[in-house]
Amino acid sequence: MARANRKVILTCAVTGAMHTPTMSEYLPLTPDEIRDESVAAAEAGASVIHLHARNPADGSPTGATDVYEKFLPAIHEATDAVINLTTGGSPTMTVAERLAAAEKFEPEMCSLNMGSLNFAIFPIADRYKEWKYDWEEDYVRNSDDFIFRNTFRDIEYIMKTMGAKGTKFEHECYDVGHLYNLKHFMDRGLIKPPIFIQTVFGILGGIGAEIDNLMFMRRTADRLFGDNYVWSILAAGKTQIPLVTQGVLMGGHARVGLEDSLFLNPGELAKSNVDQIEKMSRILAEYNIDIATPDEARSILDLKGKNKVKL
Repeated sequence: MARANRKVILTCAVTGAMHTPTMSEYLPLTPDEIRDESVAAAEAGASVIHLHARNPADGSPTGATDVYEKFLPAIHEATDAVINLTTGGSPTMTVAERLAAAEKFEPEMCSLNMGSLNFAIFPIADRYKEWKYDWEEDYVRNSDDFIFRNTFRDIEYIMKTMGAKGTKFEHECYDVGHLYNLKHFMDRGLIKPPIFIQTVFGILGGIGAEIDNLMFMRRTADRLFGDNYVWSILAAGKTQIPLVTQGVLMGGHARVGLEDSLFLNPGELAKSNVDQIEKMSRILAEYNIDIATPDEARSILDLKGKNKVKL
């Protein structure tokens, strides 16, 4: 059972790489939409804002720094939220493309995927008879051949590049082997505690979104990292709120947002990231669990501070 009055870091993943414009009219695509959604999520209580970029013309994933420049400074100025940039980008991007924005803007945090995996959404392609943009259908259907590359060399390169800039990581672990990969790098001294582990459930190609797996990942992380890590939970699609809630009650932190699920309730699209932030906030309040302010999140995660980024 969760301890009353503890502080939970609430991350909002505003827009990712795998959902496409056809799947939801509410998915933020343009820089203005991403900016507005991020600011609103921070005002609704999000401690951390996790960000990807999309081509404004058609909503396709991009790592272009000139697109990030259209929304990052405004979010930085308008909120105190911790900015967390992706280095995952899309399985179709090179490591250099995925890392470009984080390398340029030197955020307090960036994501870091801790192993390669098959990352697939192709089973949902048949739900859609028409697609808004030409790129979408091939992108979704061809995900049966996607390998989300995160080799040991790739991971080490990102760790050394961003570590030198004082950026810390949201270590995304899609399966139990990723925890062991992370332990390998900690043992080598490439990362230092506190380590922020984001356990990811429900991606086809990764560990399933089941309570037994949640408990298994938690026990494994406890055994490998002891008191040297901060645990958070991310669950995809319909499992998002139930599994994240269960993880919080086991002592974890929470991530929600339209990157991870387009829905608020079964069959009901979320109309904004704020919808999910507010729902998670209500659940936490029912258990007398407080959401960490951005500065409290910085303290918990030992971040370098908002004034030490290049925005």
